[in-house]
Amino acid sequence: MKFANCTGTTIGKNEGNATGFPQGNLAAAQDGGLTKSHVVTSNGTTGLDIIANDVGYVSTIQIGTVVPAVSLPVVDTDVVIGSGSADTWVGATNCKNDQSGQPCSAKHVTLGTRTSSSLANTGKTFQVTYGAGAVAGLIITDNIVFAGLPLDNHTFGVSTIETVEFSADNIPFDGLVGLAQSTLSNQRVLTPVESLAEQGSISAAIASFKIPRLADQKNDGQVTFGGLPQGLFDPTTLVTVNNVNQRGFWESAVDAFTVNGQDTGLSERTAIMDTGTTLIIAPAADAAAIHAVIPGAQKADQLGQGLFTLPCTTNVSVALTLGVNQNDLTGDCVSGISAGTVGGSQEWLVGDVFLKNVMFSTDVGKNTLSFAKLV
Repeated sequence: MKFANCTGTTIGKNEGNATGFPQGNLAAAQDGGLTKSHVVTSNGTTGLDIIANDVGYVSTIQIGTVVPAVSLPVVDTDVVIGSGSADTWVGATNCKNDQSGQPCSAKHVTLGTRTSSSLANTGKTFQVTYGAGAVAGLIITDNIVFAGLPLDNHTFGVSTIETVEFSADNIPFDGLVGLAQSTLSNQRVLTPVESLAEQGSISAAIASFKIPRLADQKNDGQVTFGGLPQGLFDPTTLVTVNNVNQRGFWESAVDAFTVNGQDTGLSERTAIMDTGTTLIIAPAADAAAIHAVIPGAQKADQLGQGLFTLPCTTNVSVALTLGVNQNDLTGDCVSGISAGTVGGSQEWLVGDVFLKNVMFSTDVGKNTLSFAKLV
């Protein structure tokens, strides 16, 4: 865990931008769309596109079978790849908003018997509630292609009801693929990576993530099924730890937290690793302890309970921007670490502001997590 502590000190560095919040990130935040990965899909690897200014990441999969009668093509479907949940779903053709009853966004790709001749309804239902938003719908089977790997008759969900966090026009994805362990699944089915391993398409139920960073303009994010992609990380820094969670989350023990090498005194913590979460959510006392040693950091509950601000020019902590003046990029940014309740009093939820600093991999068969320094 010494390596994990060392990488922890790199969380939130401002990519050498002494002038403040990166101009490119500001433009992406205002646009809110996708920055496409340049990674070409092949043999178990596919790109991770960036939502807005590193708010989240999506991959493109293919679902369904051409409907011969109307010659409808199989359409690419953009999905968030989240290691903190275990359910896969896309919007149904009859999807509606839970409050208004209006149809879900026409901009989203949806799935139904009119769009796929291979879709079959199991007669079962599901419901998933996330940290933000919820969906409910039907459990179906259909053919899916993940990262170029076909998975026929896979069982997953189509959402007939979505909250506005998923149904709105400005949401740049069509669904979610959960890559926690299937013991966590509300649908009570195998995750795609587990199914791919079971049918022999990949040698092991491993998912590896290189989370991209908009500011470096490399657009090289990717997810790989079946192993660790070589050439993206320093193998001498690879550390593998046991999963300490019994429910199906990917959770690691954390020995210490430091800020610029200064020990914060926090120990015996654990952290759930979730590629589908933007920030780091820590117990209130822990979040306060971290920000107490960051110059210029202060509570900002007027922006939302549990939030902190810090100078956008800091080289200590990653910041998620909120209301930045485009003519002055040196103001206050929202910290990448916020206070909140995840589970136990010493349990953290660690999202992309940390995970984009490392190669991150999960192994269902061995029940382990791996981290390595990127090259």
